[in-house]
Amino acid sequence: MKNLKIKILGALLAGTMFISCNKWVDYNPKDDFKITDQEYFKSEADYRSVAVATYAPLQWLNQIVPVGDIISDNSVTGGESASDVLSLQQINNFTHTSVNGTTADLWQACYEGINRANYMQQYKDKNPAGEAITFVGKEALYGEVYFVRAYYYFTLVKMFGGVPLFVDRRLTLADQGTIQRATQADVYKQIETDLTNAIAVLPSVQTEKGRATKYAAQALLGKVLLYQNKFAPAAAMLDNVITSNAYSLVANFNSIFLPTGENGPESVFEIQYSNGSATYDWGHVTRGQGNYSVQQCGVRGLNGSAAMPYNPGWSTNLPTQNLAAAYAAGDQRKAVTVLDIEAYKTANPGLNITYQVAPYQNTGLYNQKYLPRKGETSGQVELNYSNNFRTIRYADVLLMAAEAYNKSGNDLKAQTYLNLVRRRAFGDLLHDVSATGTALYDAILTERRLELAMEGERFFDLVRTGKAVSVLGPLGFVAGKHELFPIPQSEVELAGLTQNPGY
Repeated sequence: MKNLKIKILGALLAGTMFISCNKWVDYNPKDDFKITDQEYFKSEADYRSVAVATYAPLQWLNQIVPVGDIISDNSVTGGESASDVLSLQQINNFTHTSVNGTTADLWQACYEGINRANYMQQYKDKNPAGEAITFVGKEALYGEVYFVRAYYYFTLVKMFGGVPLFVDRRLTLADQGTIQRATQADVYKQIETDLTNAIAVLPSVQTEKGRATKYAAQALLGKVLLYQNKFAPAAAMLDNVITSNAYSLVANFNSIFLPTGENGPESVFEIQYSNGSATYDWGHVTRGQGNYSVQQCGVRGLNGSAAMPYNPGWSTNLPTQNLAAAYAAGDQRKAVTVLDIEAYKTANPGLNITYQVAPYQNTGLYNQKYLPRKGETSGQVELNYSNNFRTIRYADVLLMAAEAYNKSGNDLKAQTYLNLVRRRAFGDLLHDVSATGTALYDAILTERRLELAMEGERFFDLVRTGKAVSVLGPLGFVAGKHELFPIPQSEVELAGLTQNPGY
């Protein structure tokens, strides 16, 4: 990771949840020269190293962003054929089942992160030897751990509903079959607890970019409250971030998604990626240091002169014409969100651009926000893009606050926050919204689509606001089923978990 350097602690932190095993016979991990509990948590450095490792699985969640748009009206899977990345094609078509590699991978990544956070919790007060290790900043360090654990559980609950909930220790093979699904309400309650505890101890600013701050925790808690329709508390929590004056909207929307825009004045929280070590593993494409989803978005077979800024990719996660048409004339976000490759070629004849038309589901459009660019990768170029995910932007906070205030009866404040975003989009005051009530609410939700398109929010916004059926019904969405993804079949079989309705 850039600035926030991650150590993967191998066997020490290996996720063991719901893994089957035939037999353990007189095995001593020290025989394989593996670090065990007895050798760790003996110093401040040990605690800090494990805390940093709790962040690593955030990188592995990179497919949640394309999934959030592909399953909506914002984009289609695309690719080489109807069987290319079949798990995403199924999600696109609402034919996904409990045997889906993408959703299973996201589930596993979240629980790996949770297990790592719980390992920290297990030895917070005393290490395995029964010793109390104290140091300046320990509570703040645990605030980071609580933040990332909340993020993992939030990802799980919005995808799957009620999920297995455990917080006091990491699970081992001995726990297999003993954990059942908690209620959705209980999962949300734990998320709120973690974020409240994090807010109490986290600093407002971190020296290393990518670490959680108090404001990031407040923004995430505001989002969590919004997802539960707790509008007044959500508004108050989000207003903490806004009134802090710690963030601002950058004038040039395009600059947000350039390398120079990472961790900028609009960044509340970003998932960090890097290309420094040029590592890769084709067997675990989401587990590298780079952002795998960037390669997916690129124009297939793209070529041109040395001045051409883009690298080729796999024509996946293609924006729809429906999304492009949603932008009004003069909205600078359209050109930043969707790239019309043929129009770009025509406008830049000196670049000598050639490309292959997307073989499947061609829309003529590409995800400009995370399009692969030259100079942003190294080594195995497809797997080592350094593009951070702009996970919580200040504009998102403003729009969430606008929604929460509208639903709480304060339309004036809702208009104020909504119009800050629109003024940046159009560069004037002529597009301010003066509507109130339901019309204002609809305008805010529309603005969320336009502002956050191709950032993975669309599907979850449609579900939580009850608009998924009307918008996605014609695309195959079934009410009472597709609000949630199916629990991975391996977890149903190994852990005896109940399945979500309809799967």
